[in-house]
Amino acid sequence: MNPNFTATCKQFLTTLPDKLARAFDTTATWVTQLSWWKFFLFAMLVLAAGAITQETLFTSSNKVNVSGHGPSAKPVSGRSKLVNNGESRITIDSTGIHIHDNKPDSASAPDNDDVHIKLPPEVSQQVQGVIADAVDDAATRKAETWRETSSDWFMNFVLLLVLGLFGTKALMGGKKRAEAQAVIANAAAEREAMQRQVSEARMQMMQAQVEPHFLFNTLASVEHLIETDPPRAARMQHSLIQYLRAVLPQIRDSAPVTNLGREADMVSAYLELLKMRMEERLIVDCRIAEGLRSAAFPPMMLQSLVENAIKHGLEGKPEGGSLRISAEVAHNRLRVSVADTGLGFGAVASDGTGLGLQNIRERLALMHGNNAQLIIMPNPSGGVIATIEVPYTLAR
Repeated sequence: MNPNFTATCKQFLTTLPDKLARAFDTTATWVTQLSWWKFFLFAMLVLAAGAITQETLFTSSNKVNVSGHGPSAKPVSGRSKLVNNGESRITIDSTGIHIHDNKPDSASAPDNDDVHIKLPPEVSQQVQGVIADAVDDAATRKAETWRETSSDWFMNFVLLLVLGLFGTKALMGGKKRAEAQAVIANAAAEREAMQRQVSEARMQMMQAQVEPHFLFNTLASVEHLIETDPPRAARMQHSLIQYLRAVLPQIRDSAPVTNLGREADMVSAYLELLKMRMEERLIVDCRIAEGLRSAAFPPMMLQSLVENAIKHGLEGKPEGGSLRISAEVAHNRLRVSVADTGLGFGAVASDGTGLGLQNIRERLALMHGNNAQLIIMPNPSGGVIATIEVPYTLAR
């Protein structure tokens, strides 16, 4: 036997179970995805196709009329062998019926009759015709029986196929739908995770833009005091070192959400530095209830509002003013406001950085969509009131 053919057969038999399993899984998936009315329509089409195929392949178009008497009987001329069952051979001719024994010792003389029944020629011809018709009738009946059996097997196979598909859909439909829903849910979760990672990366990038802005402003104040009042600059430098030791761990934290208490403490430390430079020109009033310190709040946003109020409102005003920080909860929303009594809108030109308020708006949109906002309005006492409104939740 060809070794390549043997190896091919072994490989085919080895992979056959996997191929059958994949074919069944593919068929089951396709069937379960069909709606019930489509499945019943498909089943009716299969049954109709099976009936047409049965009619075409297994129904005989030739009807044989078999009769022991009639024109089918043929005359005999000479000897005609009719039956040979291995042990005996029967022939009928005009002289009668000849029965021969098919034994080895009689092989040398095949023409010698073992049994000879003499009949008149007319009777011999009639007997031969009857036997020929009986043989034809038996063959025809055998063929018809084979057609009927094959037809029954074929239709039973079609019915079993339809019933199998029905059972597959009824029993495995829920499982396949659950698997499909699980795949869809996993894909949606992966998309949401990727979107969340992108949003967090953008927020961290914008937060990184705020941190140098804060540090540069503070160092610029120290540099200015070194030239004008070295002792105060030394004290401010010492306070800055203490401040950075307290807030740098929070600045390095990449969490997109912190709590309002930490942000308020960092802003208070920052304002202490500014009061060393502005002295009595800066009055600070922080009104954040103890119960709201655990509320979730985006990092560095309160710092940005305070810096914006100092730089564009109070720092350029000769007599200075007050800065009030407050927080409240209304309709399950946290509102944190920074109100100053400074110069008001447009009194001081921007230095072109443009990071503060626009940065806050973009970060709020990334974190909460339309559920958060930054509101800027004039202060009735002069200056500006900036308010950040976010959903009220507790920080983790």
